[in-house]
Amino acid sequence: MHGLMMSMPMTIGSILEHAQRVFGSKLVVTRQPDRSLHVMTYRDLHTRVKKLANALTALGIQPGDRVGTLGWNHHQHVEAYFGIPEMGGIIHTLNIRLSSGQLAYIINHAEDRAILVDGSQIPLLEDIKDRIRGVEHFIIWSGADQVACNLPGTIHRYEDLLDEADASHECPVRDERAAMGLCYTSGTTGHPKGVLYSHRSMYLHTMGVNQANAFGLTERDNVLAVVPQFHAMCWGLPYGAALAGANLVMPGPFLDAASLAELLHDRRITVAAGVPTIWNSLYHELKRNPVDISSIRALIVGGSAMPRPLIKAYEQELGVNVMHAWGMTETSPIGSVCVPLSRHRDLDPEAAWDVKARQGPPVAGVALRIARDEEEQPWDDRATGEIQVKGHWVASQYYRTENVAEHFTSSGWFRTGDIAAIDPDGYVRITDRTKDLIKSGGEWISSVELENTLLSHANIRETAFVALPHENWGERPLAVIVPHDRNEGISLQEVRRHLAPKFPRFWLPDAMALVSDIPKTSVGKFDKKVIRQQILKGELEIIRE
Repeated sequence: MHGLMMSMPMTIGSILEHAQRVFGSKLVVTRQPDRSLHVMTYRDLHTRVKKLANALTALGIQPGDRVGTLGWNHHQHVEAYFGIPEMGGIIHTLNIRLSSGQLAYIINHAEDRAILVDGSQIPLLEDIKDRIRGVEHFIIWSGADQVACNLPGTIHRYEDLLDEADASHECPVRDERAAMGLCYTSGTTGHPKGVLYSHRSMYLHTMGVNQANAFGLTERDNVLAVVPQFHAMCWGLPYGAALAGANLVMPGPFLDAASLAELLHDRRITVAAGVPTIWNSLYHELKRNPVDISSIRALIVGGSAMPRPLIKAYEQELGVNVMHAWGMTETSPIGSVCVPLSRHRDLDPEAAWDVKARQGPPVAGVALRIARDEEEQPWDDRATGEIQVKGHWVASQYYRTENVAEHFTSSGWFRTGDIAAIDPDGYVRITDRTKDLIKSGGEWISSVELENTLLSHANIRETAFVALPHENWGERPLAVIVPHDRNEGISLQEVRRHLAPKFPRFWLPDAMALVSDIPKTSVGKFDKKVIRQQILKGELEIIRE
């Protein structure tokens, strides 16, 4: 027997309809290329989204067609987040930090028919214009009057298209299972792989993000989305903020620490989300040039783990609550969020920071386990295994790519490649990536645990550990270090002394390399693949015992 309830499709358009009806006067604020602030309401956003949907339809874009976006975080990009799914299309966010070869590959693989692009990013497309096929329309967002455009296909100015479009539009999507978004993984191994989201999955993800035990966004929040809109659907923040009626603040191209500090202060930000490298830079900026950021209730960290010493520094020195989250492109991306339990309030500060350094329990809507192949491991905080997930917003397969055992288990769990332990309360503790574990003399060494501990050294700004081939032991850990002050100096013996109280002797590095910068991936994580290549090519000056 079925229940006697209405069945309304869960679509992205219904999120914006709710926002403009209930929270129509709330704001979307953008830092523009000239550093001025563009301000509009959700009511304005609703009107412009309808116009964009009509404009794309007039260009011949059909439901199911892929429409690329190549740009920074701004109000026009937010309009595309809603407007492309509104007319039945699939928004395909293009990562501006990808190599030209990867960018050409995913445009062709997705078969994009149109691309919306910032004027500043046109050179990226011009560089690959002879390698991309099928793009019929290039629609220029900001800077349309200041750039010469040498691209194939038809060139349009975004604002001209909207000026000419009608503001009345009825979304043609009736099946909530219809695709609405396409994101590609960062492609650390092989070609990037596409993850195809549905209206239903993204609607449920939005509800999941806004749970009180997740980000818990409300109408009282001012949300700063530092995480790029081209990174895993901006962690769902544009949709979550609209559904909750929170003001949404977009930093544009200005992701430097001073600009972010200014927005945090001036817009009285309550929730800010970004990767650890961003928050590391911001911490040092705020120590040099303090501003009032007491409005922040949650500094959300994702992409990779924020080291415990940095969490402690933010909370102890700046009074900022740090909230860890974990997820992947394949999980839309939120999988777990570290909101402490009520009993954690009674912990002493050191123990509380230990909890904050975890990635938290899975949010409702995601089932999570740790396993070695198909053998599930206990949640006792000792056993480790690969995180494997199922859920309402977890990918069931990759777009136009054959599923293999590397990606999914025989029972249908998605294999994340992250290694973790889970405590009895369900709080995840990431220990490493499968490909980043260091195997020395048959024993595993966690690069993440070494990194998190070494970062508490007073003269270390960034550090990454990778495996260094060794004749006797197979692999040994190499510490790659960015000092705060290279003139002050740091020795390998000093590094070993700092790590020795927490780790067995065989975990301690026999070698280190001092660098001015650690290479990072297109989403801001340490790019250990590049570091390994530098080792093979002899490009790192390795200091040994």
